[in-house]
Order: sequence, then C-alpha cells, then structure tokens
Amino acid sequence: QVQLVESGGGLVQPGGSLRLSCVVSGSIFRSQVMGWYRQAPGKQRDLVARISNIGIISYEDSVKGRFTISRDNTKNTVYLQMNGLKPEDTAVYYCNTLINGDPAANWGQGTQVTVSS
Repeated sequence: QVQLVESGGGLVQPGGSLRLSCVVSGSIFRSQVMGWYRQAPGKQRDLVARISNIGIISYEDSVKGRFTISRDNTKNTVYLQMNGLKPEDTAVYYCNTLINGDPAANWGQGTQVTVSS
C-alpha cells in the first residue's frame, strides 16, 4: 500500500521559514500528482499546493508568493518550502497523491507547523 511520511514541521516566529518533506513509497511516484494539505483546529482540510507528474504547479491564493512546492523523482519526495510564515499558517500539514483531482483515501501522520511569537 502507499505510505506517506511527512517531516520538517516545528515552531517558528512570524516571518520565519520551514521546509517540509514527504517521502512516498509503494507507488510509481513519478506518475503521480502530489499535493500538500493543511488542517487547523476546527477547520476542514484544505489543499494549499499541488504539482503534477510533469511539473505543473498550482497554489491556494493565501500562500501564493510565499510557498513553493517541488519534487525529486529520484528520491520519491515532495517538498514544501514555506517563507514569510504567518500565524494563520498554523496547522497540521499533510501530503497525498491526487487521483482525478481528489486525494487518495489514505493519509500519513502529518507534521505540525506552529507560527507564534
């Protein structure tokens, strides 16, 4: 089965940066569309960035210009570089494959990002 392992979260001050990583196993990674999602307490899980198998990228408006999604097919890894972090970015961040625009049913453990002074 597909396994997803997120890492790189932590506590940062407003304006700080983090780079999240997601290692994918059990799938043909280079053929998959990958996305980063986040879920804050009391909120739904939202897609914030995605990258296709051929490098087509899209972002949610609130993170555009601050976050950068990328992938390394030789390492089966997708990254999310987050700059200029704001308190409203605080959430658990997850990666997942997208199938016809929707996330797969399985999720990893996520990684906590907390932005606070």
